Amino acid sequence: MDLEALVPEDHPARGIWALVERLDLSLFYDEIEARGETAGRPATDPAVLLALWLFANSEGVGSARLLERLCERDAPYRWICGGVPVNYHTLSDFRVKHGGKLDRLMTQVLAVLMKEGVVQLKRVAQDGMKIRASAGAASFRRRQSLERCSKEAEEQVRKLRREIAEDPSASSKRVSAAKERAAKARLDAVEAALAELPKIEELRAERNASKPSDAKRRGEIRVSTTDAECRVMKMADGGYRPAYNVQLATDSSGFIVGAEVTNRGVDQPHVAPMLDEIKRRTRKTPREYLVDGGFVTRENIQVVSERGATPYAPVPMPRKAGVDPHAPKEGDTPEIAAWRHRMATIEAKRIYVQRGVLAERTNADLRVHRRLDRLNVRGLEKVKTVVLLAALSFNLLRLIGTGLLS
Repeated sequence: MDLEALVPEDHPARGIWALVERLDLSLFYDEIEARGETAGRPATDPAVLLALWLFANSEGVGSARLLERLCERDAPYRWICGGVPVNYHTLSDFRVKHGGKLDRLMTQVLAVLMKEGVVQLKRVAQDGMKIRASAGAASFRRRQSLERCSKEAEEQVRKLRREIAEDPSASSKRVSAAKERAAKARLDAVEAALAELPKIEELRAERNASKPSDAKRRGEIRVSTTDAECRVMKMADGGYRPAYNVQLATDSSGFIVGAEVTNRGVDQPHVAPMLDEIKRRTRKTPREYLVDGGFVTRENIQVVSERGATPYAPVPMPRKAGVDPHAPKEGDTPEIAAWRHRMATIEAKRIYVQRGVLAERTNADLRVHRRLDRLNVRGLEKVKTVVLLAALSFNLLRLIGTGLLS
C-alpha cells in the first residue's frame, strides 16, 4: 500500500509532521538506551508519538485508546505512523511523562515566532478556565473517613500478603498479584488524600485570617480519594464540581504565550505567576496586560505596573451611590491611581474590549475544538502535561496558518 497516496499534499497532518521535523527533540532521544550496539527492544520514534498527539489534539482526540484505533483505521494517522505499530499504553505513557520536554518545545515555538516578529507581546490577555477533573463528588471524604479508609486498606494489603505466604495454592499468582496491586493502589490514594489535608488547612487558615467573616461559612475539609490534588470549584454554569483551574495568556497575535495549571479556584493569586511564566518563556514583559474583574486587586494592579506593563482591568464599582470609581482613593499608590484614571478614558475601554477577543476565543477553542472540557488524567503534573500539549497543538496550527513554513 502506498501510504503517501492516502494523504493530500495540503493536509494538516503533513504540516504538523513538517513542524515536528524542525523541532529540537534531542531530549526525547537522549532517554532511549537501546541504540547502536546497545542491546534492547527498539523504541518507538518520539517524533512519531509527538506528531500523533499533536494531530490528535487538533481533531479533539484526547483518549489514548481512541488514538490507537485511529492509527489502525484513519489515513492521516496511518500516514504519520508510517508502518510503525503503536499501542495505547505507549501513547498514554508518552503523553503524561514528558511535561518538562513539552514545556521546552512550547518555548522553542515562541522563540521562532518572536524572531519572525509574529509575537511581539504588545498586548496580552490572561484568563482562567475551570476544567472538570477525573473525580466524582462522592470521592471527597473528611479526615476521619480518610483515616478509617487508610486503616482498612492497610489491613487488606496485609491480609492478601498473608494469604499468599500461608497458602500459595489458594489462588493463582496472577490473581493474587492483581488483588494486592489494587489494594496497594487504594492505600496510596488514601495516603495521598491525607497528605493534601495540611495544605488545604493552611490555605484556609490564611483566608480566615484575611476574611474572618468567611470562616463560619466553610464546612469540614474534604479531599478526593480518586484525585487528591483536584478541588471543588465554582464552574462557568454556576455549579460546583471537582476541577482544575487552567490559566492561559494569549498574545494579540492569537498565540498562547503562557499556560499554567493550579488547584486554586480563584483567579486573583495567579497574575504574578503568569507574568513570571511569560518572562521565563520569552524573556520579555508584555507592554499591555488585560485581565477581567476576577483578577482585580490593588496588589495585582501594583505588581503588573511594577513589572513594566500597563494594566487594563475593570474598576470595581463602589458600594455607596454617587461615588466616582475612577477618582483616586485613600491609600492608592500612583500606579493604582493612574489605572483608575486610565480606565475612565475611551481609549482604555477600546483596548479592554480586546480581552474577550483574545482570551475567550482561546478558551473556546481549547474547550470545544481540542475537547479540553473534561480531563481523563489525574494529578497536577499530568493535567499540566495535557494542557501543554493542547496549547502546543493550538500554537502549531496557527503557525501553519501564518505561512512561515513555506
